[in-house]
Amino acid sequence: MDLDLARERFESSTDFTIGLEEEFAIANPRSLELEHRFEDVYAACMRDDVLAESAAGELIASEIEIRSGRAETFAEAMAAQRERRGRLFELADGMGLALGATGTHPWANYLDQRIIDTPHYNHLGRELGWVAQRNNTWSLHLHMGIRGADRAIAVCDWMRELLPLLLAVSANSPFLDHSDTGLHTVRTEIFTRTFPRCGIPSPFGDWDRYAEFVGMLERTGSVIESTQLWWSVRPHHAFGTVEVRICDAQTRGDESFALAGLIAACVGQTALEYDAHGYDGAGLPLEGRLIEENLWRAIRHGMSGEQIDFRRGAKMIEARAALERLLAWTEPARTQLDIDVDLPERNGAQRAREALDAGVSFEDIYRDALVETKRTYTADIGARR
Repeated sequence: MDLDLARERFESSTDFTIGLEEEFAIANPRSLELEHRFEDVYAACMRDDVLAESAAGELIASEIEIRSGRAETFAEAMAAQRERRGRLFELADGMGLALGATGTHPWANYLDQRIIDTPHYNHLGRELGWVAQRNNTWSLHLHMGIRGADRAIAVCDWMRELLPLLLAVSANSPFLDHSDTGLHTVRTEIFTRTFPRCGIPSPFGDWDRYAEFVGMLERTGSVIESTQLWWSVRPHHAFGTVEVRICDAQTRGDESFALAGLIAACVGQTALEYDAHGYDGAGLPLEGRLIEENLWRAIRHGMSGEQIDFRRGAKMIEARAALERLLAWTEPARTQLDIDVDLPERNGAQRAREALDAGVSFEDIYRDALVETKRTYTADIGARR
């Protein structure tokens, strides 16, 4: 890792550029089982000029990711992602495959999971062992350009306390191993609680302290590249962006965009607060053990529960009310960035559990999710043509 070069990238980064990354499960539309077909789908993507630049693998062979690439505005990022979604779903459909967008598969056995056969992922498989094998999960990531290395670290530090609520909003993985886990996002337990250097990072304060820590990891052989820092919010060395990685994949395409808009607004507003007040003036970042309390509440209860408002005397607040406050707080950034956030009354986890309580089987819930994903992620194909 060249930490000096990474710092230079942040110093020359452009504020508030956007990049979206959406992960999809590759499934059999009839049996509903996962299909370990990444290499086949990826090879087909390489024959498409647009997908060749935007399709990527993410460790396991039953997953494919598409990326919008760097966009100057959120609207441009959505337009680019719509194009890529449409092409990817058409390609998968032509191969007799379905693409799913939930945080977990309701019953797929991780022991059947296969790691992508590349030198990079084979190394991770050897390094992580069971942890890599267990991670059959899918999520949504967002990158936002932040100019200034110290400023990017400050944004990451303050974004930490917003992560539990963003997770609660996105919760879309209540089922695992053919059972109701009782959680709203079991994906977070699988990924965030098992991967090393994952979850909520400690605050660093500035780039020098961050670089000192990362340099130590490199010197001791703990990491060989910065992408092995799997924190739920991190500075991305190659892009000069702040990357938010906490959220479950969204079954509906419009909800994925709405969630991405909320994340972008949070990152943008945090940067605006830093510009107005500096690192200390906006209030020191919360301690990790406080954020962990809200993270567990998000994992367990999602938007059906409560969060602790540590900025107002550790008072309890319903998650829905906390979201309304967050929307009000981000209004300046949403106005400046022209972002509209239209979130549903019930998220994916709430809808799935309501269906289960009504007697719908796990199989039918997942079948309906695949149908809904295809319908909503390809809604613009006709207009694109």
